[in-house]
Amino acid sequence: MMSQLDVNPSVDVNPSVDVDLSVDLAGLRLGMPTMTCSGTCGYALEYAEFTDLSKLGAFVTKSITLHERPGNQPQRIVETRAGMLNAIGLANVGLARFLDEKVPLLETMPCPVIVNVAGHSVDDYVKTTAGVAGIACVRGIELNVSCPNVSDGLTFGTNPKLLKELIREVKGSVPDKPLIVKLSPNVEDISVTAEAAIAGGANALSLVNTFTAMSIDIYKRKPRLANVTGGLSGPAIKPIALAMVNRVYRRVARDAGVPLVGMGGVQTWQDAIEFVLAGASAVAIGTALFIDPSTPERISEGVAEYCRKSGSKSLAELVGKLEIPG
Repeated sequence: MMSQLDVNPSVDVNPSVDVDLSVDLAGLRLGMPTMTCSGTCGYALEYAEFTDLSKLGAFVTKSITLHERPGNQPQRIVETRAGMLNAIGLANVGLARFLDEKVPLLETMPCPVIVNVAGHSVDDYVKTTAGVAGIACVRGIELNVSCPNVSDGLTFGTNPKLLKELIREVKGSVPDKPLIVKLSPNVEDISVTAEAAIAGGANALSLVNTFTAMSIDIYKRKPRLANVTGGLSGPAIKPIALAMVNRVYRRVARDAGVPLVGMGGVQTWQDAIEFVLAGASAVAIGTALFIDPSTPERISEGVAEYCRKSGSKSLAELVGKLEIPG
C-alpha cells in the first residue's frame, strides 16, 4: 500500500539526495521554509525547551510597540472547532524594555530573527522600527498592520492609500533589511492592499493574519471573549488563506518579484506544500504550535521527502506551480 508520500511512484527516488529547502526572502536567506507566526512564541527562547529552534527558517517575535501595552482584559483566548480565537490586544513590554530585556536573548537565537512591529500612528511605527532595525541580530522587520483585536493598526491594513504612505515612511528606517508587511484578510480584495504595500516599498508580504470572529456562551448569553470579537486562526481558515495567497501571487507578487510568506492553518507538510504551490516561498506556523511545538521540524522533513519523491531538487522549483484550468 502506498504511503501519502508516494506522490509519484514512477520517479526513481534516492533518499540520500539532498533537497534544497532554503528560501530567499528578499535577500534574507533561510535554511528552512518554516517560520513562527508573530505572537505565538513570545520574544525569543520561550519554546527552546520544547523544540529545536535551530531547525526553524526564522523566528518572528510577538508584536513590539513604542510604548508598553497591557492588552485586552481576559478572557483572551477561546478554542473553537478547527481553530482558535484570540484577542490579546498586542500586549507587550514596549520598545525600551524590549531593547534592554529581550535583545540579549535574541542574540543567542540559533536561527534568523524577524521583529514584528505595530503602532498607533505613522510616527509610532517609524520610531519603533528605527529602534530595532539597527540591531545586528535582527535580520528583518515584519510590519503588523492587520491585527483585528485593536482599532489603530487595522486602519492602515484595510486602507490602501494609508498603507502605502505608512510603508513609504517606515521603509526609510530599514534601508538594508527586508521589510515584510503582514496583510489583513478582512478586506474586499486583498490583492489591492498587496499592490499598495509593494508600491510603498514592501520587500515581502506575509498573509494572512487572523479573521475577525466571535464565539458565544449560550448559557451566559454573552461573548466568550471579553473583547467580544477576536482573531480566528487554525485549520478552519486554511482554504480561505490559500485562495488569498494564490490571488496575491498571480495578480501582484509574481510579476513584482516579491516573495510571500503563507500562513493560516498550516499544520502538516501537506498544508505547507499547498501554500507553496499557491505561490508562497515560505510558510509560518502559529496555532499548531500550541498543540505540538515540533510542528515546524516535522513539516520540513515531510516537505523534503515530498520533493524527493516528486523529483524536485529544491522547494523553490515548486513555488507558484499550481496549474489553474484555462
